[in-house]
Amino acid sequence: MSYQQKYQQSIEQPAEFWADAAEAVHWFKKWDKVLDDSRPPFYRWFSGGLTNSCYNALDRHVENGRADQPALIYDSPVTNTVKSFTYRELRDEVARFAGVLAGQGVTKGDRVIIYMPMVPEAVVAMLACARIGAIHSVVFGGFAPNELATRIDDAKPKLMISASCGIEINRVIPYKPLLDAAIELASHVPEKCIILQRPQAQAGLIAGRDLDWTELMAQAQPVDCVPVAATDPLYILYTSGTTGIPKGVVRDNGGHLVALKWSMEYIYGVKPGEVYWAASDVGWVVGHSYIVYAPLFHGCTTILYEGKPVGTPDPGAFWRVISQHKVSVLFTAPTAFRAIKRDDPTGEYVGQYDLSGFRTLFLAGERCDPDTLHWAEDKLNVPVIDHWWQTETGWPIGANFAGLELFPVRPGSAGKPAPGYNIQILDEGGHEAPPNKIGSIVIKLPLPPSCLPTLWNNDDGFVRSYLSVFPGYYTTADAGFKDDDGYLWIMSRTDDIINVAGHRLSTGGMEEVLASHPDVAECAVIGVADELKGEIPLGVVVLKAGVNRTEKEIVDELIRMVRERIGPVASFKVATVVKRLPKTRSGKVLRGTMKKIADGVEYRMPATIDDPVILDEITESLARLGYPHHQ
Repeated sequence: MSYQQKYQQSIEQPAEFWADAAEAVHWFKKWDKVLDDSRPPFYRWFSGGLTNSCYNALDRHVENGRADQPALIYDSPVTNTVKSFTYRELRDEVARFAGVLAGQGVTKGDRVIIYMPMVPEAVVAMLACARIGAIHSVVFGGFAPNELATRIDDAKPKLMISASCGIEINRVIPYKPLLDAAIELASHVPEKCIILQRPQAQAGLIAGRDLDWTELMAQAQPVDCVPVAATDPLYILYTSGTTGIPKGVVRDNGGHLVALKWSMEYIYGVKPGEVYWAASDVGWVVGHSYIVYAPLFHGCTTILYEGKPVGTPDPGAFWRVISQHKVSVLFTAPTAFRAIKRDDPTGEYVGQYDLSGFRTLFLAGERCDPDTLHWAEDKLNVPVIDHWWQTETGWPIGANFAGLELFPVRPGSAGKPAPGYNIQILDEGGHEAPPNKIGSIVIKLPLPPSCLPTLWNNDDGFVRSYLSVFPGYYTTADAGFKDDDGYLWIMSRTDDIINVAGHRLSTGGMEEVLASHPDVAECAVIGVADELKGEIPLGVVVLKAGVNRTEKEIVDELIRMVRERIGPVASFKVATVVKRLPKTRSGKVLRGTMKKIADGVEYRMPATIDDPVILDEITESLARLGYPHHQ
């Protein structure tokens, strides 16, 4: 069946399409109804069905011939460790830790917050929660105490799981003081904290509250999987809200399991037994979906990488992992490739490793500029697929389909809509925009399986945040267009469309031009307040290693390029060179924060910022340009 046939079936006969996909997973009891539409806009998938995500990830494979196949490879250049777990070994670890949780009184429906670095125990903790029907909420290790406290108060966990420290390239980050401070700040008090002591730092334990992971595991009894309803929550994952208050995205067991299993075969084109690597963090949705759950649902070997694309030890880090572990498919963020390209522009390190078994590179997390995509294609000689999705969906909305039908790649496009997603582009009046015209990207309800059914304990917030702008549609808050052939182009967040003297312009389009300059490694364009034109674009660029031309020469060339390719209407006249861009730990550029600095507006320090010092550097650079203007 072609992509077009599958897509049409998924839109016109969603119940039949997803019932067929659901045959590929294990059910303790089949569903009563594939799509329960009795309470719109709160649609539910596979209602009445009983399953277990941990059983589908581990036990099922142990019972069906994969017991001795590697399930998880832990590769940690920061600790110089490589360790492999077979499906049997990982199941046994998870069953024992599930016994630890049960021994502490954790039962079905209880919440457990996991505040961990990239260590195997983080994966074990997630799957152990799934095994007994507890709801996990992973918070990125090293998050600031006040941010962790807001998540404790919202999820109200019975128990916390953490480690003594995380490890960056050249420093150890103690987690315990951050955890203690968060519990002090929170109104809700978790009953217990289980702490994994790492050799790089020992944490002081509070008697009566804190327990040692290793001691508990030594005396734990394994427990079996508990059947849970398909509509029961598997996890809560917090994503930043526009108000600064995090939103708890709920993921259910059944729909998530079915959609992720389907995506591994048809989008990523991997077969059971192959090695799949998502170079992300378990604290982000990519880590949940494509480090932990999807590869294990599909019987693949997944890689947990505690390192960076550069600096651990060099720009060849990714190629070393691919070569050493025989990775077939890599999924990472464009930011990782921009960092590699910046430090190794000629791709010298690529040639040092055997990448003959490497088949496909997938990029997501933010828009991939065509220059980075071409660089990756040229150096790796494999298809490079930019695809698009969100924390809220849990799997791709727009993609190319390595296991179904691979279309010609159009650099800058996120491919075509994935089955189940009825994507439309609407103008400000809610009317469908013609091809090639930028508008708000929305998805007609019901959303397909795995997408959030609601926010944790906040149905009103779910409707208000996602469903109120265009009734009957989920608002992605991304802006873009479909071209004449149905390819999706995600140009920017809706709030990154800037209005220059009445012209609606995409900052993503301007970034594409800047990124194509031979000396530019990374860039961002923000709209800054202008008395005459409302807003004008301002470029912030990072240069490649080894560039020794003057800033003025490069900025003049950038201004000329935007004028030539987008036109004088863009009013692109200001740019500055900086050492690095401010980013979240998942690699997203903090454009909104830079805009607030340029406009002289008060801002909250983003909880997910990689390095707060960068904001001081940005403030100094913008001040040299005269921002903020005090009008």
